[in-house]
Amino acid sequence: MAYPWTKKNPFLSMMLSGANAWAGAARGVMTAQAKRQQAAAARKGAKQATEFWAGALTGTAPKKRKRRRP
Repeated sequence: MAYPWTKKNPFLSMMLSGANAWAGAARGVMTAQAKRQQAAAARKGAKQATEFWAGALTGTAPKKRKRRRP
């Protein structure tokens, strides 16, 4: 007599296949979001470094005088 535990279960197979498909889609969404956040952080850091060094090398702009109305 064959053990019932060794038989294939089509319902369990379908459930696991669906769960695997859902997990793959979720993993793709999370990976894409992580890449977008990393790219945004890199752009922000590069912009801050550029502004810092540009300001340090060029100095500050002279202050504009306020015009008084007569």
